[in-house]
Amino acid sequence: MPFEDLSRRMRFSIGSHDIAVPAILAPMSGVTDLPFRCEAQRFGAGMVVSEMVASDALARGRIDMVRKAALDASLSPCVIQLAGREAHWMGEGARIAVDAGADIVDINMGCPARQVTKGLSGSALMRDLDHAMTLIEATVAVSSVPVTLKMRLGWDHDSLNAPELARRAEAAGVEMVTVHGRTRQQFYKGEADWSAVRATKDAISIPLIVNGDIHTAGDARDALEKSGADAVMVGRAAQGRPWLVGEIGAELLGKPVSTPWSDKIEALARQFDMSLEHYGGELGIRMMRKHFASFVDVECEGCDPDWLAGVRGTLCRSTDPAAVHEALARLAAPESRAVA
Repeated sequence: MPFEDLSRRMRFSIGSHDIAVPAILAPMSGVTDLPFRCEAQRFGAGMVVSEMVASDALARGRIDMVRKAALDASLSPCVIQLAGREAHWMGEGARIAVDAGADIVDINMGCPARQVTKGLSGSALMRDLDHAMTLIEATVAVSSVPVTLKMRLGWDHDSLNAPELARRAEAAGVEMVTVHGRTRQQFYKGEADWSAVRATKDAISIPLIVNGDIHTAGDARDALEKSGADAVMVGRAAQGRPWLVGEIGAELLGKPVSTPWSDKIEALARQFDMSLEHYGGELGIRMMRKHFASFVDVECEGCDPDWLAGVRGTLCRSTDPAAVHEALARLAAPESRAVA
């Protein structure tokens, strides 16, 4: 499909929320916390989704789940993703999320992690669509905001039932579906099959988002062409790079942007400071380390390796906020880009 045809269709709505940028930040446990989501939206992501929040733990007020569900006025729309295995708790979790300010509630039926699927949540729900539907119906019933759904192609290649689940979910009131182009049994092995997502797009009339292995605008364009999707969802490639989703979306719209090096460092510094505020000092530092490591590993290939090893060590091991800021300042200096 010609790119100009893609551009014309890449605007869609979820309820009253107009999504003008066709690139969305995926929900990722331990990654898409509030500080990271705020930065991703600042750089132009079309929508950002919270970490997966266990509905029963949220309803019981467990502090880590309350923190995962935290929202900020700068986020629009505010999206909280819920996971669970019981309709009652999904309904309670949805009610709490909406009361807390969620503009959209997303349901997780795609997480492949063993600790999630062994509890019959996440992608395990694709093994029993009748039960999965009770969770969807309970969530929709109590939500005064749009409900969306994230899933995989199926549990395995013998049960590629995403089209059926999506069709039934739409009938129950779900207003957008995201499909990761792998089965649960693949975890993250092999390559995402964007073409296989097209069967789900053809089964529904609501917006469909394609997810999996989208690292660049070129990947995004290919995924859209093969799947027929309305937008892309970017996951692991965005860790440590909150500007990436916005860059991909801008290029899809024919308005490419390149984030300056200094802006990237400033973004990490802002995210770090917000992490300290959000979690407190010790945990806030630890939560940033995966982002710092990803940034250095992906974005700093042109730096002197010996010098970079010292900076990386400070960013990923120091317990002193001042030392972390000093390391970021060293990265910001023009000479940091010099190759040995």
